[in-house]
Amino acid sequence: MQVRGDSGDVVARAEDGVEWTSAFSDLDPGLFPMLWGLIPYGDAVFNHRQVSLLLAELDRLPAACGGDWVGQARELCRVVEQGSHRYLWFVGD
Repeated sequence: MQVRGDSGDVVARAEDGVEWTSAFSDLDPGLFPMLWGLIPYGDAVFNHRQVSLLLAELDRLPAACGGDWVGQARELCRVVEQGSHRYLWFVGD
């Protein structure tokens, strides 16, 4: 996970990545539209408005999808919210 600016420069990054489990595919897209969009091998990008929705989803994330990455994702969401033209990137393998 990284926060990047408009020019692609990395502003902040997480130490850990998402601990992908099959539980992610079981998420209800109606309840978790932001997280449902994550895939293990592709990138997902969230803008300033989307990170607030993502934060709400992280608060109700099932334990089977949790891990250290959740706290780091919250921190990176705050970095996006505190600046302009910043985006949270989930970088796939």
